Amino acid sequence: MSDPPSPKILLTNDDGIDAPGLATLRTELTALGDVTVVAPAANQSGVGRTRSHAAVIRDHPWGHALVGTPADCVAYGLRGLGTDFDVVVSGVNNGPNAGNYVVGRSGTVGAGIEAAFLGTPALAISGYHSTDFFLSPPEEYDFARPARIARRLVARALDADVYDDVDLLNVNAPVDAPSPPVILTEPYHDYEQDVEEMDSGGTEADSALPAELGLDGVGAEDIGPDERVVRLKDQTWPGVVGWESPFPPTDEHRDRYPVGTDRRAMVDAAVSVSPLAVTHASPDSAALADVIETISVE
Repeated sequence: MSDPPSPKILLTNDDGIDAPGLATLRTELTALGDVTVVAPAANQSGVGRTRSHAAVIRDHPWGHALVGTPADCVAYGLRGLGTDFDVVVSGVNNGPNAGNYVVGRSGTVGAGIEAAFLGTPALAISGYHSTDFFLSPPEEYDFARPARIARRLVARALDADVYDDVDLLNVNAPVDAPSPPVILTEPYHDYEQDVEEMDSGGTEADSALPAELGLDGVGAEDIGPDERVVRLKDQTWPGVVGWESPFPPTDEHRDRYPVGTDRRAMVDAAVSVSPLAVTHASPDSAALADVIETISVE
């Protein structure tokens, strides 16, 4: 009996094509199958599933660098290269992507969601340090362990037909734990915002405030009398003292995140594997059906 053909793998990330996590993952995946890289030309962290109307493509020794988002890379790779890829792998990301709030904004996960919408299964892999948390600067960390975990998960998920039921696996793996347990998880459910109106009354300190908020090129003098500046501050991880990360791994933090969530797995220096689905189904709502029957247009 002949061996099954090696899988065709489309590899991308959101940290950019020169990121060390992608290089390590590419080396690992070449032992599994035929790897083609289509990755952003520059860092695109935190862009979610944002898409562009057009993108510049540059040839690269590994495939292609694209001036655009991770979702752009996946769209081009799956529909522009004339190759039927078996799976899309995104990562290794510099830092974790855990909790539904972060997962929803992650460019790493956004690439996997784009793949799922286009009918190709995906795996998003992110690396974290069990005490340092974020890997900064990334060049000082070894992404080999998350890369190995990604390769094994991709191989076994394809062999076991996991992707018959699952569209995307979101994985967070420690770079430093020598033999981390692998745990089936779900994203921790959290999402909250705080809206704070800022004083842009014209003092020197106030003049710098809009730029600090990301309003590039806008100073207090540019704010009209009928305009206001508001700070939209995340009230979930990251961004708030005590909630910005699961660490340090104290009993308080361990109790905060329930067993079975991705963040609890990270507190315990484990590998979290969260299966996600991109459903095209509509919920069956009898209440909505009753409402529709009462609506008349005159």
